[in-house]
Amino acid sequence: MSATTTPAPSEASTSRHRAEGDPLDLEAVDAIELWVGNALQAAHFYRTGWGFELVGYAGPETGVRDSCSYLLEQGKLRLVVTASLREGTEIARHVARHGDGVRDLSLRVADAAGTFEAAVRRGAVPVRAPWEESDGCGVIRRATIAAYGETVHTFVERRQYGGVHAPGYEPRATVPDPLPPVGALDFDHSVANVELNRMDFWVGFYEKVLGFSLVQGFTDEDISTEYSALMSKVVSDGVGRIKFPINEPAPGKKKSQVDEYLDFYGGPGVQHIAIATGDIVASVAALETRGIEFMRVPATYYEELRERLADLELDVDALERHGILADRDDEGYLLQIFSRMNQDRPTVFFELIERRGSRGFGNGNFKALFLALEREQARRGNL
Repeated sequence: MSATTTPAPSEASTSRHRAEGDPLDLEAVDAIELWVGNALQAAHFYRTGWGFELVGYAGPETGVRDSCSYLLEQGKLRLVVTASLREGTEIARHVARHGDGVRDLSLRVADAAGTFEAAVRRGAVPVRAPWEESDGCGVIRRATIAAYGETVHTFVERRQYGGVHAPGYEPRATVPDPLPPVGALDFDHSVANVELNRMDFWVGFYEKVLGFSLVQGFTDEDISTEYSALMSKVVSDGVGRIKFPINEPAPGKKKSQVDEYLDFYGGPGVQHIAIATGDIVASVAALETRGIEFMRVPATYYEELRERLADLELDVDALERHGILADRDDEGYLLQIFSRMNQDRPTVFFELIERRGSRGFGNGNFKALFLALEREQARRGNL
């Protein structure tokens, strides 16, 4: 494997960095907002299919006139699904071009205005200058910059706000969920697909503008099959809470998964969201009960896995039964699985990942995963 790896900064160096008061010290991913064609139905899908809890709503009944949004939570992960109520709006145009997709990867910060101003000084394109909103639950401050394609990052300062997500939202609950809990814990990473020869530009953007570091890189030799290939680099904040792999297509005999995404999404965007779990076998079993389908690898993968990870106490029979992949590095091992698409277009899907020390991304699974993706592409006639 010819992947390149850069060690993550130490906790000590990160603590010194914070003590200096750098306004670009990002705390966490605050929420992931998807713009969709029908927010009510999308919320129902993520609640019943993926096990999220519906906790908030914003729409005409709460004073929002031209859109409606549903807030869903599971563990520390927050999803917002938003739809337009009128034609010709920015949301409606986005959905017409991209289908259901991630619009905003918002980032929690201590000072939204200060973070925004620092990011713009470093080259970020402003989308919305700092603004604040308040209600009886306090004050929330936000500001937005552009990322790849039509994806944005909103800086969110919510320490003085105790309400449901933001002003304009009200608590919303549904009937108790009778299905088994999924056990998702938190955001692990999200993967961007960008055009050919644009990966390094966006790596540079995250390094220069948000102070991220390059932690891993993969060439088309690492991620390829007989027919197609891609290249990928991973950037991360100082303590590894926010990790953004960035993919671009590589020349091949046929269309790669990144090419297919760019075609159907209409440009760059978020390809998949990885969700951390503490027990992936139990999580996948619960999701299968809920009707979620996953990409599968050939049975020969598990024959080889029994030899490759023979020294680990893994229940390979359970992994094979559910289609879960395994990989290791110098720090430990991980288990992962990838869902089929979450919408009609072959664009956005989810990954589940259980980390047992490893901070990698399943390098040893790239070949098997790529073949599984190609089989899905071939079924759609897009390989």
